[in-house]
Amino acid sequence: NDIHLETSSAYDIHIINALYDGGIIDKDRYIICNGFKRPQYVENIAQLVNDGFANTIPVLDNKEEIDLFEDAFTRKCKVGIRIASEEEPKFDFYTSRLGIRYNDIVDFYKAKIKNSKKFQLKMLHFFINTGIKDTAYYWNELSKCMNVYCELKKICPELDSLNIGGGFPIKNSLEFHYDYEYLTEEIVAQIKSICQRNDVAEPNIFTEFGSFTVGESGASLYSIVNQKQQNDRENWYMIDSSFITTLPDTWGINQRYIMLAINNWDKEYQRVLLGGLTCDSEDFYNSECHTSAIFLPKLEKGNTQYIGFFHTGAYQESLGGFGGIQHCLIPAPKHIIIDRDKNNNEYYTRLFAKEQSYRSMLRILGY
Repeated sequence: NDIHLETSSAYDIHIINALYDGGIIDKDRYIICNGFKRPQYVENIAQLVNDGFANTIPVLDNKEEIDLFEDAFTRKCKVGIRIASEEEPKFDFYTSRLGIRYNDIVDFYKAKIKNSKKFQLKMLHFFINTGIKDTAYYWNELSKCMNVYCELKKICPELDSLNIGGGFPIKNSLEFHYDYEYLTEEIVAQIKSICQRNDVAEPNIFTEFGSFTVGESGASLYSIVNQKQQNDRENWYMIDSSFITTLPDTWGINQRYIMLAINNWDKEYQRVLLGGLTCDSEDFYNSECHTSAIFLPKLEKGNTQYIGFFHTGAYQESLGGFGGIQHCLIPAPKHIIIDRDKNNNEYYTRLFAKEQSYRSMLRILGY
């Protein structure tokens, strides 16, 4: 899509090399290297820079990383600094584990980068774990970030880029409303206003929207294999898989998705809980950890009920890895790609991967 790229670990650099070898990108592409830098990651970033990828920008996560870079790079290198932002008061921690504290950045630049012959500060990276939201907290953090940018810009003319992370949210319920255009325009307006107030040039803006970009590309479909009336209020629909295997974010981070019946919309509905096949007590999806109750059609013998979870295209199987060993040995499901023929505008499906077999699991486990 003719975009720039971001890496998070040493292994990502191999993908960059493969893209270059395939003629998909050239050495002028911006490559932003985020994440905590282990020695192999530093070595791989240095390989890019030393090979002539002129716009590779490793973003310093902590003060010690500059010393690792000093020994690895043979060419002059642009670098960024990640700001350790303050998190929302209700978050599990107060300050991001990533980045350098606001109050330390200017002194760190003066001590380690300003007079360096090898490094040039190009970018500040501002990231909020909870994403881009129209809240007083978000605007306050953006303002603090911009004040640091303006302070640095006055003593570092090479600084000309701001990387805004955290990303936009995706639709996770039919009631979801988010004014993307307003938020985008307001962020740009705030940056412009603060720069004008401080009499500094506005920065180039980099950003990445991971979930927002790919979330709507995926859906998970299940059939209901049985129901269990456990008491007068709790009626369980058992799915033909495990949420821990196929939707790990539902129990890992209480992620919500759009959940709809696939068929029988004209039947009578009832409130239900959804349970997975494993014996794990966390293998469920219901209203206790989500904001609204689940209602699905009543089951009829001989009429299989199907349900779908939508906008699941981000982050899911990365917890277990495709084709690896999943929780309770529940097999990885069949993967179907739905595509569109641009010539006649018809949709068609193709099998990407068969359902995982017990033989492949046994082989991985060494039997």
